[in-house]
Amino acid sequence: MAQDIHFNKTKIIATVGPASNNKETLKQLIEAGVDVFRLNFSHGTHNDHLSVIKYVRELNVELGTHVCLLQDLQGPKIRLGEVEKGAKIHRGDKFIITVDDIIGNGDRASTVYTNLPKDVNTGDAILIDDGKIELIVKEIRGNDVITEVRYGGKLKSRKGINLPFTKVSAPCLTEKDLKDLQFGLDHDVEWIALSFVREAQDIIDLRDIVLGRNKRSKIIAKIEKPEAINNIDAIIRETDAIMVARGDLGVEIFMEEVPMAQKMIVRKCNHAAKPVIIATQMMESMIENPRPTRAETNDVANAVMDGADTLMLSAETAAGMYPVEVIRSMVNTITSVEKQADVYFKHDMPDSEDPLFLNNTIVLNACRLAQASGASAIVGMTQSGYTAFKLASHRPKANIFIFTSNEPLLNTINLIWGVRGFYYNKEVSTDDTFADIEQILKSGEHVKGGDVLITTASMPIQEKGRTNTVKLNIVTD
Repeated sequence: MAQDIHFNKTKIIATVGPASNNKETLKQLIEAGVDVFRLNFSHGTHNDHLSVIKYVRELNVELGTHVCLLQDLQGPKIRLGEVEKGAKIHRGDKFIITVDDIIGNGDRASTVYTNLPKDVNTGDAILIDDGKIELIVKEIRGNDVITEVRYGGKLKSRKGINLPFTKVSAPCLTEKDLKDLQFGLDHDVEWIALSFVREAQDIIDLRDIVLGRNKRSKIIAKIEKPEAINNIDAIIRETDAIMVARGDLGVEIFMEEVPMAQKMIVRKCNHAAKPVIIATQMMESMIENPRPTRAETNDVANAVMDGADTLMLSAETAAGMYPVEVIRSMVNTITSVEKQADVYFKHDMPDSEDPLFLNNTIVLNACRLAQASGASAIVGMTQSGYTAFKLASHRPKANIFIFTSNEPLLNTINLIWGVRGFYYNKEVSTDDTFADIEQILKSGEHVKGGDVLITTASMPIQEKGRTNTVKLNIVTD
C-alpha cells in the first residue's frame, strides 16, 4: 500500500497508554494523523512498551507509513511515597516530609528521594501534585524536612514533588533510566527524551551511552528546570531536538514566564535547525470531552504560529475517552493555521564560520528558489538526515520529500516539520536519478504535470557527499 501523505507541516506526537495500547486504536491514530508515538517510561512495564513497539512497526509495513517511536525516560522525578486514602493538609499546618519508609497521613509523609534533607534549605518552597499543594521549609532535622503548609489539599500516593529554585543533586540518568534506556536501545527506538536536563553535559553523557552501543537513536532534551533555561544555548548545540515540557517547567519557574520561555526556545531551535516539541495540556479537556475548549484550540494554533515542529499529546491519547477525536481536532486546527497564518519562509543566513557553510547555502537557496518559483515540492537526498533538518528549518511552503537509502532514517525524520521520507537506492547517474524521483512523486500523486520541482543532491551522486547541487525543473505531463 502506498504511503498516505498527510500534508500538515506541523507534526503530532501521541502518548500511548491504556486508552490506545492496542493495534486497532494505534491504526486509527495513524490514519487520523499521528506521526510519532511516545512511550512514557514513567508508567507501564517493558512488556507493555514492547507490545506497542511491535504493533507500530507492523502498522508501518501494512500502511506504508514511517511513524517513529519516542522513548521518554522518567528521569529523577521526585515523588511522595504511599499515603493513606483521604489524607488532607490545611493552610498553616505543620507537615513533615521524611525519607523514612512510612505510610503517609495528614501529619507526615515519605518521599522516595533520599537526598531531600540535604538539598533543601530553610525558606525553600516544596510543591506537590503540579503545584496544587505548596509547603515552605521551616527546619531540617535528620531524615525529616519540617514544613508549614501554604496551600493545602488532598494528599495522594506517588504524586510528584517539585523543588523550584532548589539545586537538586540527583543525577539526570537514574538507575531506572539506565535499565529503561538499555531496553529502548535494544529495540532501536528512533528518539530518546531525557527528562530534567540541567546542562549540556547531561546530553553528552547520554550520547556516549548511545554511541557506545553503536546505535543511531536521536536525543531530545526536555526543558523543565530553571537551570536548563539558563543553559539553553549550550543544550541546543549538543542535542538533536528540544521539548518544551510545560508541565514541570510551569512549576519549576513562575507560570507566567512559561509563554515567553516557549517562544524564546522555539526561536533559538528554528535558527539552529533543531526540531522543537511543545508539550503538556495541549487539549487536556478532551480527556473527558469530545471537543477542546476555545483556549486549547488557541494554544495549539499559537504553538504552530510560534514555529513548533511538533505538538505532543499526553493523557489525551494515553488515558482519555476520545483519543482519535483528539488527533482529528488537532489536525483540523493545524490545517487551518497553516493555510492562513504566516508560518513560512524563515530564511536565516548560514554562519560563514560553519564548516558546512557551502552546503547550508545551497539548501537555503533551494528554499528561496522554491519560494520565488512557487514550487510544489523540494526534494532532498541524504544519508545522514542533515539535509532534512536544514530544509525544514527554513520553513518552505513547498512540500519537503526526502529520498534516502538509509532505511532507519525514514522513521527518524518523521518527527521533523514538513518532512516526508521515501526509500531510494537506485542511484546510477544524476540525470537518471532525478528523472526516477520525479516519476515516483508523479505516480504517488505528490506532484503533477506543470508543477515546479526543486531537487537538491550531491554530485557525483554515487559518492553520497554533501549537498552541492540544486536543480529546478517543470514536471512533465
